[in-house]
Amino acid sequence: MNTEDTALSRDLDDDLTEPQLNILLTTDEDDFRPVYISGNFNKWHTQDKDFEMENIGNGLYHFKFPHDFVYPDELLYKFTKGDWSEVEIDQYGNRTENRTCRQRKGVRKEHVAKWRKNWLPFKPNFLPKVQLISEEFDMPQLNKKRKIWALLPHDYATTSETYPVMYLQDAQNLFNEQAQYGNWEIDKKLAVMSEYKIGKIIIIAIEHAEQDRIKEYNVGKTILGNGEGKKYIRFITDTLKPYVDKKFRTKPERENTGIGGSSMGGLVSIFSGLMYPEVYGKLMIFSPSLWVVPKMNFSGIDFFEPHDTKIYLYAGGDESETMIRHVKLFKKNMIENDFVEDKMKIKLSINKNGKHNESYWSDEFPKAIEWLFFNTKDN
Repeated sequence: MNTEDTALSRDLDDDLTEPQLNILLTTDEDDFRPVYISGNFNKWHTQDKDFEMENIGNGLYHFKFPHDFVYPDELLYKFTKGDWSEVEIDQYGNRTENRTCRQRKGVRKEHVAKWRKNWLPFKPNFLPKVQLISEEFDMPQLNKKRKIWALLPHDYATTSETYPVMYLQDAQNLFNEQAQYGNWEIDKKLAVMSEYKIGKIIIIAIEHAEQDRIKEYNVGKTILGNGEGKKYIRFITDTLKPYVDKKFRTKPERENTGIGGSSMGGLVSIFSGLMYPEVYGKLMIFSPSLWVVPKMNFSGIDFFEPHDTKIYLYAGGDESETMIRHVKLFKKNMIENDFVEDKMKIKLSINKNGKHNESYWSDEFPKAIEWLFFNTKDN
């Protein structure tokens, strides 16, 4: 800490007459990403703008609780860089216990030795239990069979809990270490989230149709030709979901059911949510192939009564010349459309350096899961 930072720290320390609690944080690592306080006062939300710390120097951060803040009996909290993949850890890389505080005013000094990076390290005992549902699950709507997986919370066999469910496309690229272009590493991400008691969810991973992948994810008639997307969506909705809800301890309601994917898998997930809003309350859409339907025609979809829906929409700036423009236009059209009115909450996440690949979707996955299922705030 330099001389200026030390002086500022001394000034804050002397100001014990403040009616609010001040937190002064120092960290050993140079890192200019924002720091957030996550705790039992904001449902452990890791990217809460109301609790973003002010960077006041090199490795020095400050936060003053507002006048109207309602303190719990005991304040429990951690520091993060925006999600659990970037939470504080000790100097040896181990998970730290929750910080506790009963102080209501003055200055509280804290220190972070290291930040978790890229979800490492993760604890193997928190890895989800990967279960093969079937090598050849029957798809009557398409007259095909498909390999389908379930990723269950690490302690699924020893509890009686029920869980929300996310249906994801392109299972070959979600947790397969031998995937040609890398994988999302959702098993490792879920392990870290479970360690912090956030993100206990069942993932149903559906393998794509190999050479027929694009045709199966293509909904209706588009610039790619006639697709089988509507049949595929009906398979997930009418055949797979009832089976999953019967076989596993799920929370079957729409507010606990999501669907998602990337690229063409993202596109078919959009249509799934639009065609069956009474089934899917959460959509996780990464880098969707909106160029396939440059003028999305809502009149061609068999809409039901719209419901409150949350959409996590992600795009990378280094994917194509039109990706960001397309997702921004999609968000604008959805918000302004008479069909949805105020029924949808859309969080748009843009990584200006993001490329169209699994590595970037991997980074976004836990942020999307947290916001969609475990965050009641809308920021």
